Amino acid sequence: MAVTEGVPGLAREATVPAALGGTPAFPEGLPLTRVQVPDREELARRFEAILDSGQLTNGATVRELEETAAALLDVPHVVAVSSCTSGLMLALQALGVAKHRVVMPSFTFSATAHAAHWAGGEPVFAEITPDTLTLDPASASAAIDAARFPPERQARALMATHVYGTPCDVEELQAAADERGVPLLYDAAHAFGSRRGGVPVGGFGAAEVFSLSPTKVVVAAEGGLVATRDAALAEQIRLGRGYGNPGDYDCVFPGLNARMSELHAALALVSLRTLPERVAHRGELAAAFAARIAGLPGVRLPALAEGDTSTWKDLTLIVDPSLFGCDVPKLADALRAEGIDSRRYFHPAVHTQKAYTREGDAPRLPVTEEMAERVLTVPLWSHMDEATVLRVADAVVRIREHAAKL
Repeated sequence: MAVTEGVPGLAREATVPAALGGTPAFPEGLPLTRVQVPDREELARRFEAILDSGQLTNGATVRELEETAAALLDVPHVVAVSSCTSGLMLALQALGVAKHRVVMPSFTFSATAHAAHWAGGEPVFAEITPDTLTLDPASASAAIDAARFPPERQARALMATHVYGTPCDVEELQAAADERGVPLLYDAAHAFGSRRGGVPVGGFGAAEVFSLSPTKVVVAAEGGLVATRDAALAEQIRLGRGYGNPGDYDCVFPGLNARMSELHAALALVSLRTLPERVAHRGELAAAFAARIAGLPGVRLPALAEGDTSTWKDLTLIVDPSLFGCDVPKLADALRAEGIDSRRYFHPAVHTQKAYTREGDAPRLPVTEEMAERVLTVPLWSHMDEATVLRVADAVVRIREHAAKL
């Protein structure tokens, strides 16, 4: 058999990829995500108490979750909502984006743009940096400046996404927003547990909105959390999640039914118990994977700034086809033959999706478009062991060695 060359730590026999007739790395299959169910005994006790109380919404468990999350994030206000998307919608509504533009990255999940649309705003897309895949402050600044005319539709907010849990360049983005007099809102769907220079993600900008859906590091089955230092903004979102009804059914603005149930809050509370350990473990797995592929031509992970912590919500490869030897679709096919699931997060970029393109007017975002073609997310779970993540890395190495035959 061939021996792997040029890759530190990989001087060992390599097998033929399954796509070329070799034995699959995971004949039983390896799914992209697998939820780590928290302490079932504590969860059962909480569920029983909620059901006995007869109060399934607007109860003590949601308030406990908000207080617990606020303490972990070191912010004064957290509002629990039914989803990250509804939280973004309510935050954007409160920031007054209706009939105005909202500058954001195109390399993000579509819900980022959907939220702006449903809040009455118009998404305007800016570039990302190729190393971190997060919003480029210079491009964001230029997009805000370009969206000043006509004045009645000028940019009213800036949105950024902590992609895969990688913290944005929050200092430069805040400087850009402040200089131009627009609020900065973060789609922090992936980032509960991430840190920027040791500071928890959650207290940056006007607000940060987290997701608690099943693919996230903290789960509530479904749900979201809006974190902010602004008491007035928190109150507006709290009112908005209940239709805008202050209690007398005389709604002060058109809100949503965006309440989180007590049962979802209970699951989130139990999930939060071991969050630091899970984030640390995911970081160790990502580091082990990175070490295994170090020196392998044409593939890398997103960069993480010194002193930052990522949740590694997704373990995403950035592939240079000219150096790797095959493109992302062929790599995905080869991994599938190994029994390894994968996803192209985020492809296609939002500005090229049918929902946001009209004939002839799609903006050109060359960095975003190139990176969207190059990314492929491979499995990473909070309870995955190191041996499993290394088997995935070894499969990537084998495919690279035989890429010309694929």
